[in-house]
Amino acid sequence: MLVKKSLFPSNPVDWDTLRVIQMKLEDIYQFFRDPPPNYLNKEVAVCYIIFILLQRESYGTELIEQLEQDYPSYRLSDTVLYSALKFLEDEGIIVGYWKKVEGRGRPRRMYQISPEWQPQAQELAEFWCQYITRGN
Repeated sequence: MLVKKSLFPSNPVDWDTLRVIQMKLEDIYQFFRDPPPNYLNKEVAVCYIIFILLQRESYGTELIEQLEQDYPSYRLSDTVLYSALKFLEDEGIIVGYWKKVEGRGRPRRMYQISPEWQPQAQELAEFWCQYITRGN
């Protein structure tokens, strides 16, 4: 297969030029009509997870589904979620245990806030509330 060299510039500046040329005015309108979701970073994910776990125990998949349901413009990747859960568990902020969940095939790793972390967990959950209020 022959590829024209001019279609694939080697200079990064040329790539930007190519992108601008390919963009249409309608693309801008489409972006603001239907903006892409905001993916949570690990720090924000930690605060979101604590916010949910202060209300009830939960498991990974449910945390992602709950975020998408309650906050449709936000997303949480599996990688960031499980990295945040590992951090919280390693720090002793949350406790994980296996439980058979009604309507689910295999047992799920459930998480809950450690009792001794309740006061600080409230403070971290407040960071999540502030984050979503600002509309990041």
